[in-house]
Amino acid sequence: MHVLLIEDDPLVASGIRSGLMMYDFVVDHVSTIQAAGQIMQSVVSDVVILDRGLPDGDGLQLLQSWRDQGNATPVLMLTARDAVRDRVDGLQCGADDYLVKPFDLDELVARLHALLRRVSGRSQGMTVHGALTLDPHAREVRVSGQLVTLSRRELVLLEAFLHSPRSVLSADQLKDSLYGLSDDVESNALNVHIHHLRRKLGSGIIETVRGLGYRLGKPEAVHIPGTPHKGQQ
Repeated sequence: MHVLLIEDDPLVASGIRSGLMMYDFVVDHVSTIQAAGQIMQSVVSDVVILDRGLPDGDGLQLLQSWRDQGNATPVLMLTARDAVRDRVDGLQCGADDYLVKPFDLDELVARLHALLRRVSGRSQGMTVHGALTLDPHAREVRVSGQLVTLSRRELVLLEAFLHSPRSVLSADQLKDSLYGLSDDVESNALNVHIHHLRRKLGSGIIETVRGLGYRLGKPEAVHIPGTPHKGQQ
């Protein structure tokens, strides 16, 4: 999943970015409100981590402007301000969650997963799609209980589809989920990852919507190639 991190402290930002990448998040980092506004116009982020005290203004003002414009991207406010009034102000301005510095990385990751579950309408941590289950914390995918080994990019791509099971996702949206702005991306990289997912989880796991993009296949299409599935039983 793509995370936009807006944090002006380079040491804190580096620690968060490194920690989240260990959990297969794709992280782009900016340190000012101006840079955040620019990147939000070109990249689709799944969640934003927003510091309040930024060099060119208050993060709450940025958040309020996003909400006024109808931008519903989940935002986790991350700040050293721990007074009740500060937390209330953040939530009232549109923050979906509020975490006070210093914090534990595992808690931050758990809160981000909770935000993503909320957006996709799920109440449980485990994602289930037919015979497929994905454990976001263990980073494991199983089909009918059998472990399926996916690369980091394949796992992130699968998560993008599972978080938007009824949506058609454009190639640009999927690339934003897979890569940061600094990544060197080959032109056919997305097609290669989709091909590998189909080879490992069944050709129907991802459907091509001509001219628009891709969407998650029906639950009954999930199977490990070479094993029976519902359509063959």
